[in-house]
Amino acid sequence: MTSLAYSSPPVRPPALGAHPGPDGTTFRLWSEAAQAAAVVVFGPMDSSDAGQATRRPLQPAGQGVFEATFPDLGPGTRYKFEVDGQVFPDPYARWLPEGVHGPAVVWTSTHEARHVPVSRQPGELVIYELHVGTFTPEGTYRAAAQHLGHLRELGVTAIELLPLSAFPGQRGWGYDGVAHFAPFAPYGPPEDLQTLIDEAHGHGLLVLLDMVYNHFGPDGNYLGAYSAGYFNPNAHTPWGPAPDYTQPFMRQLALDSAEHWLRTYRFDGLRLDATHTLVDPTGRHILDELTSLVHTVGRERGVPTFVFCEDERNQPALVTEVGTNGVWADDFHHLVRVALTGEQDGYYAAYRPDVADLARCLERGWLYEGQPWPLSGEPRGHAADPLEAPAFVYCIQNHDQIGNRAVGDRLQVTAGRDGFLAASALLLFLPMTPLLFQGQEWMTSTPFLFFSDFAGELGEAVTRGRLAEFAGFEAFARPGGEAAVPDPQAPETFERSRLNWAEPEQEDHAAVLALYRQLLSLRREDPVLRRATRAGLSAGAEGGLLWVQRRHESQRRLLLVNFSHEAVVPDTLDLTGAREVLRTSSPVAGPSSIAPRSAAVFAWDS
Repeated sequence: MTSLAYSSPPVRPPALGAHPGPDGTTFRLWSEAAQAAAVVVFGPMDSSDAGQATRRPLQPAGQGVFEATFPDLGPGTRYKFEVDGQVFPDPYARWLPEGVHGPAVVWTSTHEARHVPVSRQPGELVIYELHVGTFTPEGTYRAAAQHLGHLRELGVTAIELLPLSAFPGQRGWGYDGVAHFAPFAPYGPPEDLQTLIDEAHGHGLLVLLDMVYNHFGPDGNYLGAYSAGYFNPNAHTPWGPAPDYTQPFMRQLALDSAEHWLRTYRFDGLRLDATHTLVDPTGRHILDELTSLVHTVGRERGVPTFVFCEDERNQPALVTEVGTNGVWADDFHHLVRVALTGEQDGYYAAYRPDVADLARCLERGWLYEGQPWPLSGEPRGHAADPLEAPAFVYCIQNHDQIGNRAVGDRLQVTAGRDGFLAASALLLFLPMTPLLFQGQEWMTSTPFLFFSDFAGELGEAVTRGRLAEFAGFEAFARPGGEAAVPDPQAPETFERSRLNWAEPEQEDHAAVLALYRQLLSLRREDPVLRRATRAGLSAGAEGGLLWVQRRHESQRRLLLVNFSHEAVVPDTLDLTGAREVLRTSSPVAGPSSIAPRSAAVFAWDS
């Protein structure tokens, strides 16, 4: 990790964009090379003169900043900025109801919260990943709020919303955001997002926001039109030029936007996308500053706030030095899938379908802790001994691991219903932080596909690029595979990804939902399983049978997961005196047998 010794820029750059106050609205932009700048004011959106514009000059304020305050322009004003005669949208806009290419609207919060933020400790988190656009048929914040009771009754404690920073078009995952202060308009106005979060707090739920600071989307990113210095021409990410975090204005954009979501909308923390691709050669990494900011907000509130990283490096220093709360530990997901399906496509080639490797991962936290990564030959990871269980975010499904499959198929499609339930029991038995993906709790039949809404040639390039990116996966590369991959640009690809809320009432789906509620109730109430610690955790394998044991004082719990296709009676595990807690499938060869592709939990209370 980069050294943490760093002194911040001596002068914090001023807040850019439009900021209403008692004396009017202050408009402010930064441009390294501009000779003149102005704000261009448009008529009200619902009026006959909506397209008419007037130009009001901004005054130089030093260091490339132009600004002016206008007493007659308040909230609701539609505007763009002009730089040396060219007119651009405001990348710092708080509200872009007409999309990322349209005028911004001056906005200030008038929302009055009814509920206080929830206080949760890291070990209490059960995270539910949610894409607003496909979570409900309506695809809005208001519609999502109607299902908060379902999530509370399920037993999750935190919602994680896929990125909301405004991006082009009417649909997408959100990872191509270009305006980090404005929520994506098709989901509803800012006030609806504030209400969703407030109502979640009323249900005892935290709300985390997925933020993307490693790149900006390819369409609608106007930062470079103002100043080339926002980006580093010598550093590239898989998605384009890297933001230049040695530039104070880019650095402040990230920090100010994070603070905006936390304070204005009252999010309870951030999930940061692909932090291993953040380029920052300064003495104090931007990730450290973001983490510090999030925790400062929590201290001011008097309740914990959280930072989780998606990071492929298996670096415990992200927690022990930077101070994040945890890391997405994908080794667990990959090992479970490979053990259940035998898949060896793409990055799955780095994992053996060996239950002993999965047992090692459970004891060590992740599998790779310095061994050569087979796909590159380079060492990957460090030992995770200093980390407690909540620092590992485990899942058996998430948006990436479903959506980056050729046809967006859920785990049960390849692992079968029994395999899916066995993996579910394993996930929720462990003390690590579990993450569920929307609809997982009832084994939804709905796929989660990759979808986007880019215009023209860019949209065609996205379709071609997706096929190229995943050519190492058989479903993409086999003859005819290309034709079988849904077109990301087609509206029906998006529509197919919407959850069907009639399913939880149907017999088979209802049975899965009941099992999830039982597993989460055990996790919350059992005197051993409710302890979020690696102390007392051990794991091992007998051929295709995984055993995981958790102990606390004189009590112990044992989970057996049979990954094989034959019933198994444990050879070395003595179940004498055990109380059977649950099974995902009935025994087929006596009370000590574990059915194929199933899991069972046993308890000793003294």
